[in-house]
Amino acid sequence: MTNTEDLQYLNAELRLIEQWEKEQKDLFFWEKLGRLPFVILDRLTPKFIQDKIGVVLDELGSYVQSGGRYLISKEQMYRRMLPDVEDPDADTALEQIAQLPLGRMDEIAQSISRSSSNTATVQGATTGIGGLFTLAIDIPLLLGISIKALQEIAISYGYDPSEKSERIFIVKCLQFSSSDIVGKKAILEDLAAFHTGEQSKQVLSQLQGWREVMLSYRDNFGWKKLFQMIPIAGILFGAYLNRSTLQDVTETGRIMYRKRRIIQKLSLARE
Repeated sequence: MTNTEDLQYLNAELRLIEQWEKEQKDLFFWEKLGRLPFVILDRLTPKFIQDKIGVVLDELGSYVQSGGRYLISKEQMYRRMLPDVEDPDADTALEQIAQLPLGRMDEIAQSISRSSSNTATVQGATTGIGGLFTLAIDIPLLLGISIKALQEIAISYGYDPSEKSERIFIVKCLQFSSSDIVGKKAILEDLAAFHTGEQSKQVLSQLQGWREVMLSYRDNFGWKKLFQMIPIAGILFGAYLNRSTLQDVTETGRIMYRKRRIIQKLSLARE
């Protein structure tokens, strides 16, 4: 693939993404059936798991506000994206990445998705050995893998995950991957501000309202982890649930960041 991509190709790829967004607004019947009312869920979820999920929310708050402890080595990603550049300049590396062919960006993002899913699978199986007793370890570790993967995907499409607006975008991707139909529609509307490059004050104000933003993520997370509480059998549940979670999260991240990059490439191509 050359460094110049024509309008026909970019428009075709954008239509594929829009079709994916449309499909995300409809859940399978079994998935709808599996979503218990939040009140019932709170009664079923042991208190210590609810407390641990509360810790996860606090971690997310720290991440949104300051980048937290999940910030990856951007220099390592720059070298991966720009292998022909001996020592990528941190000030211009993202601009250089943004000019790469879309296919190169997709290749790296898909590689990140595979590696993070494999890591989460092993982790889920390991922490699933002890069922209820090791579940508390798994929850924050899974969050860390998810955020790290989304940060790397952001860089692979030429965006800086250390910026506050990008941290909001990443949290939105986390929420989108576990939301119901109503939630997905609302989040897609929020993400549209990023796709057009016009982040509204309403979106940025969610830096202060991150707890409300993540409520659906918390409820879905707690429901899934109930299945992992069975000792030994938790190995299979843990491996499957963690793998599917990372696949959903990274798919959302890849497609949402890909859409932003395509829209910006189209804008440049039309100038």
